[in-house]
Amino acid sequence: MTLTLSHLTVNHRLQDVSLTCEPGKVTALLGENGAGKTTLLRAACGLLKPASGEITLNGAPLSSLSFNARAKAIAFLPQQATCHWNASVRDVIALGRLPHEGAAHPGHPAVRHAAEAADVMPLLERDILTLSAGERQRVFLARALATEPQFLLADEPIASLDPRHQLSMMALLKRQAASGMGVIVALHDLTLALRFCARAVLLSKGRLLAEGTPADVLTDNNLRFAFGIEAERGAGKDGPYILPSKAV
Repeated sequence: MTLTLSHLTVNHRLQDVSLTCEPGKVTALLGENGAGKTTLLRAACGLLKPASGEITLNGAPLSSLSFNARAKAIAFLPQQATCHWNASVRDVIALGRLPHEGAAHPGHPAVRHAAEAADVMPLLERDILTLSAGERQRVFLARALATEPQFLLADEPIASLDPRHQLSMMALLKRQAASGMGVIVALHDLTLALRFCARAVLLSKGRLLAEGTPADVLTDNNLRFAFGIEAERGAGKDGPYILPSKAV
């Protein structure tokens, strides 16, 4: 099972980018604001039509698959997921079953499993519009997990979370990968990329600058070129860290 992007171009926002998402790995998608991360993720799940290049899912062109087939296989967690109507958290998570069942089934075991994984069990009977931004983000992650996808594409899922839930979110994504899911997560936190991700893809101005292990990608030269920063590095008791120290 692979999700492969080959020489993908999406207008001026993404130029000739190739990468493969494999099951069992968390891939960090890195780059400054406007580097093309969101465009890549939206194209990879079929929400944006490429100008050129090809996206294949398990060897089949993504464009040849039905909407339901794509939705079963690839779950997308947008950066700022929204809900414009009031519904219980349980019902929102159940929407993840739509591609499989044709209807939302709040009693499906996958709904409970997803709520447990995303740490939202205490919120199940709350109305979604009463939650904080961070709580809603965890609910929308649970909705994505309830689909039981082969691949999860998450666009800056920790942006609105407190530090504890940032760590919990990354640990959850790593566990999902360990269970066989392929995960691509757009991040700005370089330390979390080092600690939780097996691979990293670094974009700069819509182009692929580097890919490999996070340690190999996050070199001093790449940080200067992609982000315009110098960084401080070290090793803590729980793993390595890398902190932006100066703009250059």
